Amino acid sequence: MQRPPGGIHQRRQRLARLPIDKKNPPLPELRVSLSNLRFHLTRVSGNRKTGPIPVTTSSRATCPPTCPFLASGCYADGGPLALHFGKVTAGERGVTFPQHCAELAALPAGQMTRLHQAGDMPHNGGRVSRRFVHGMVKACRNLKAYTYTHHRLSLGENLALLRYANRQGLTVNVSTESEAAADEAIAAGLPAVMAVRSDEERDRWQTPDGHAVLVCPAQTGETDCATCQLCQKRSRRLIIAFRAHGVSKRKADAAIAGQN
Repeated sequence: MQRPPGGIHQRRQRLARLPIDKKNPPLPELRVSLSNLRFHLTRVSGNRKTGPIPVTTSSRATCPPTCPFLASGCYADGGPLALHFGKVTAGERGVTFPQHCAELAALPAGQMTRLHQAGDMPHNGGRVSRRFVHGMVKACRNLKAYTYTHHRLSLGENLALLRYANRQGLTVNVSTESEAAADEAIAAGLPAVMAVRSDEERDRWQTPDGHAVLVCPAQTGETDCATCQLCQKRSRRLIIAFRAHGVSKRKADAAIAGQN
């Protein structure tokens, strides 16, 4: 059966070809050995927004070079989290990847778990580590685990690996800064979240492709991630929006403006 041209089908075709266009040039090769990274598990988060659930932190080298908030508005660069992030990166806290997987696998079955409160998925030149994804899927198979990534979908096996993780029950949300990018992530079969300016007044709206956008309930109401759980499981057509926050929210606002 012939599909009608345009819209979501065109986006799926475009993502399937995974082009690297002039707007998204190839990244410089930055090879980081997984064995040199450290990962930290906080068994009970003290963050009011997150709630009392386990959270993890990864070395700063896991952050993708394409992240628009890299040294420009990242919430993890301020407050106590920045100090913790720095110690994990320096190797003063945290454990090796195999030890980290063992820690996660030992958590109670069904435990809601936020991965990478700071940091992202280990990579080489922006290409997500296959070993990391498969290891995390295995370690988290009995958990309600979720995370976010700014890695570019068009590089290497990134798209296939994120699809695999989500199919296996490890929710990896694609972090975006525009409605168009969020729509494309959904067209690729992945859950999407979107950073919006700190002064965004809407709580709900729709994208040009008709996907619903909902501002994080922990920002608009009296709840937390432990209770809400939408970032771990929801309709793929629902985009969760996060208003820029933290001490660097003005920098974040500028970075978001630059993506729109």
